[in-house]
Amino acid sequence: MKEISELNLPDDIRYAEDHEWARLEGDRIRVGLDDYAQDQLGDIVFVELPQIGDTFEKGKEFATVESVKAVVECYLPVGGEIIAVNTALEESPELVNKSPYNDGWFVDVNPSDPSEMDDLMTNAECLEKLKGAD
Repeated sequence: MKEISELNLPDDIRYAEDHEWARLEGDRIRVGLDDYAQDQLGDIVFVELPQIGDTFEKGKEFATVESVKAVVECYLPVGGEIIAVNTALEESPELVNKSPYNDGWFVDVNPSDPSEMDDLMTNAECLEKLKGAD
C-alpha cells in the first residue's frame, strides 16, 4: 500500500469523505474513486455502475466496486442525472487501479445543483484528513 505522500490527489479535483472524487468538466461533473480508495481495496475485479438517465441525490449509493479484498458501495458526491457511464470498466475494471482519474472514471453527471461541489474537500483538505486517519 502507498504511503500518504505517494498518493495522487490532483488539485483540479474535489474529494468526498467516502473517497469518491468529482471534477467539473464544462457543464458536467465526472466522478470516480480516488487513489487512496483504489489503493486500499487492492486489485479491483468488478465495477457495477448505474444506467444513463438514472438520477441520484447527493450522497446516495450509485455504484459498487468489488476487489480481491472487499466489496464497497460508492456514493455520488453531487446529485444529478447520469449522462455518461464508463463502459470500459465492464471489460477492464483494473483501469480504476491503473488510472483512477483518467481511464478509470465511473460516470458523468448533469448536476442538479453545481454548488454541491463547494461542499467537497480540496486536495489539501483531503490530504490533511488522510494524515489524521493514519
